[in-house]
Amino acid sequence: MTARALFLDRDGTLMVDVGYPSRPEQVELLPGAAEGLATLRDAGYRLSIISNQSGVGRGYFDATAVQAVHRRLLDLLAARGVCIDDAEYCLHAPEDRCDCRKPSPLMIRHSAGRLGVDPAQSFMIGDKASDIDAGRRAGCRTILLDPAGTGSTQADFTCRDWQGIVQAVLRNHDGSAADSA
Repeated sequence: MTARALFLDRDGTLMVDVGYPSRPEQVELLPGAAEGLATLRDAGYRLSIISNQSGVGRGYFDATAVQAVHRRLLDLLAARGVCIDDAEYCLHAPEDRCDCRKPSPLMIRHSAGRLGVDPAQSFMIGDKASDIDAGRRAGCRTILLDPAGTGSTQADFTCRDWQGIVQAVLRNHDGSAADSA
């Protein structure tokens, strides 16, 4: 079996999006995220967080704050039996025009290389067009998490919640056609 992964946006996908989280107490898992990740990990997927954190580049907080929030997220997931295998964060502001910020596929490619996974057998899951664009450019299948059902990206799948994400991934191990869940 080819190694595969779920590349996961952080804010608005794994945890509630509070704008620019800089303190561990701001971390709240999205409903169903931990359970969904556990199910998909059991199905053979490696898990990697791929996240733009421009609060550092904008001067709102430093990299230590990003690390503290990340550690809290990992702790909450671990308490529910979920281990994250890898993470890539871009700390640049949009105007920095770096090579790593989504929608660039660079963070996904770096993580895929470290994990030894095939992007074509993997999914990028996020709540914004930049997540979907990065996933497509890296060669992944893509899932838009869109609770309101109003998204207009070119995602392969659009899901309203983590239950839908799990169903979409498990039904499409082989790269089947796009749909909504």
